[in-house]
Amino acid sequence: QVQLVESGGGLVQPGGSLSLSCAASGLTFTSFVMSWYRQAPAKERELVASITNISGVRDYADSVKGRFTISRDNRKNTVFLQMNNLNPEDTAVYYCNARHIFGLARGDYWGQGTQVTVSS
Repeated sequence: QVQLVESGGGLVQPGGSLSLSCAASGLTFTSFVMSWYRQAPAKERELVASITNISGVRDYADSVKGRFTISRDNRKNTVFLQMNNLNPEDTAVYYCNARHIFGLARGDYWGQGTQVTVSS
Protein backbone atom coordinates (compact mmCIF):
# COMPACT_ATOMS: atom_id res chain seq x y z
CA GLN A 1 0.00 0.00 0.00
CA VAL A 2 1.43 3.33 -1.07
CA GLN A 3 1.50 6.09 1.51
CA LEU A 4 2.65 9.68 1.23
CA VAL A 5 2.76 11.46 4.57
CA GLU A 6 3.33 15.21 4.62
CA SER A 7 4.52 17.17 7.62
CA GLY A 8 5.82 20.62 8.46
CA GLY A 9 2.89 22.89 7.74
CA GLY A 10 1.71 25.58 10.10
CA LEU A 11 1.24 29.28 10.68
CA VAL A 12 3.99 31.71 9.75
CA GLN A 13 4.25 35.46 9.44
CA PRO A 14 4.82 37.14 6.08
CA GLY A 15 8.49 36.97 5.17
CA GLY A 16 8.99 33.84 7.21
CA SER A 17 10.04 30.33 6.23
CA LEU A 18 8.66 26.81 6.49
CA SER A 19 9.99 23.44 5.47
CA LEU A 20 7.66 20.67 4.33
CA SER A 21 8.52 16.98 4.19
CA CYS A 22 6.82 14.06 2.48
CA ALA A 23 7.77 10.53 3.45
CA ALA A 24 6.87 7.88 0.88
CA SER A 25 6.40 4.17 1.48
CA GLY A 26 5.09 1.19 -0.49
CA LEU A 27 6.63 2.26 -3.79
CA THR A 28 9.94 2.23 -5.60
CA PHE A 29 10.80 5.83 -4.84
CA THR A 30 13.40 6.18 -7.57
CA SER A 31 10.77 5.35 -10.21
CA PHE A 32 8.69 8.39 -9.38
CA VAL A 33 8.78 12.07 -10.16
CA MET A 34 7.92 13.86 -6.95
CA SER A 35 5.96 17.09 -6.84
CA TRP A 36 4.33 19.54 -4.50
CA TYR A 37 0.94 21.00 -5.36
CA ARG A 38 -1.17 23.47 -3.45
CA GLN A 39 -4.80 24.42 -3.32
CA ALA A 40 -6.09 27.65 -1.86
CA PRO A 41 -9.75 28.15 -0.92
CA ALA A 42 -11.99 28.50 -3.98
CA LYS A 43 -9.05 27.92 -6.30
CA GLU A 44 -7.89 24.99 -8.38
CA ARG A 45 -5.00 22.83 -7.33
CA GLU A 46 -1.77 24.08 -8.88
CA LEU A 47 1.68 22.65 -9.36
CA VAL A 48 4.26 24.34 -7.15
CA ALA A 49 7.44 22.38 -7.83
CA SER A 50 8.63 19.03 -9.15
CA ILE A 51 11.84 17.03 -9.16
CA THR A 52 12.79 14.12 -11.37
CA ASN A 53 13.63 10.73 -10.00
CA ILE A 54 17.38 10.27 -10.53
CA SER A 55 18.98 13.38 -12.02
CA GLY A 56 16.97 15.66 -9.76
CA VAL A 57 15.97 18.18 -12.40
CA ARG A 58 13.73 20.76 -10.78
CA ASP A 59 10.86 22.80 -12.11
CA TYR A 60 8.96 25.59 -10.37
CA ALA A 61 5.85 27.65 -10.79
CA ASP A 62 6.71 31.23 -11.68
CA SER A 63 5.07 32.45 -8.49
CA VAL A 64 7.56 30.61 -6.27
CA LYS A 65 10.80 30.78 -8.27
CA GLY A 66 13.64 32.12 -6.18
CA ARG A 67 11.71 31.55 -2.93
CA PHE A 68 10.98 27.81 -2.82
CA THR A 69 13.39 24.90 -3.21
CA ILE A 70 12.39 21.29 -3.82
CA SER A 71 14.77 18.46 -3.00
CA ARG A 72 14.67 14.73 -2.43
CA ASP A 73 16.60 12.10 -0.53
CA ASN A 74 16.33 8.82 -2.41
CA ARG A 75 17.92 6.90 0.46
CA LYS A 76 15.18 8.03 2.83
CA ASN A 77 12.28 8.05 0.32
CA THR A 78 11.54 11.64 1.23
CA VAL A 79 10.89 14.83 -0.69
CA PHE A 80 11.21 18.30 0.81
CA LEU A 81 9.97 21.79 0.06
CA GLN A 82 11.86 24.68 1.60
CA MET A 83 9.72 27.81 1.46
CA ASN A 84 11.29 31.20 2.13
CA ASN A 85 9.98 34.74 2.04
CA LEU A 86 6.42 33.52 2.35
CA ASN A 87 3.53 35.84 1.62
CA PRO A 88 -0.23 35.56 2.25
CA GLU A 89 -0.79 34.37 -1.33
CA ASP A 90 1.12 31.20 -0.42
CA THR A 91 -1.61 30.22 2.03
CA ALA A 92 -3.01 26.88 0.91
CA VAL A 93 -3.14 23.18 1.59
CA TYR A 94 0.05 21.67 0.21
CA TYR A 95 -0.05 18.18 -1.26
CA CYS A 96 2.74 15.77 -2.07
CA ASN A 97 2.40 13.83 -5.33
CA ALA A 98 4.26 10.82 -6.70
CA ARG A 99 3.87 10.10 -10.42
CA HIS A 100 5.54 7.14 -12.10
CA ILE A 101 8.11 8.03 -14.72
CA PHE A 102 6.21 5.91 -17.28
CA GLY A 103 2.94 7.72 -16.76
CA LEU A 104 -0.24 7.87 -14.73
CA ALA A 105 -1.29 4.31 -15.49
CA ARG A 106 1.78 3.06 -13.67
CA GLY A 107 1.05 5.06 -10.55
CA ASP A 108 -0.16 8.46 -9.38
CA TYR A 109 -0.41 8.98 -5.64
CA TRP A 110 -1.31 11.83 -3.31
CA GLY A 111 -0.71 12.66 0.29
CA GLN A 112 -3.40 13.90 2.63
CA GLY A 113 -2.18 17.50 2.55
CA THR A 114 -0.74 19.89 5.09
CA GLN A 115 -2.03 23.40 5.78
CA VAL A 116 0.26 26.38 5.34
CA THR A 117 -1.07 29.71 6.57
CA VAL A 118 0.84 32.95 6.08
CA SER A 119 -0.62 35.71 8.20
CA SER A 120 0.39 38.43 10.60
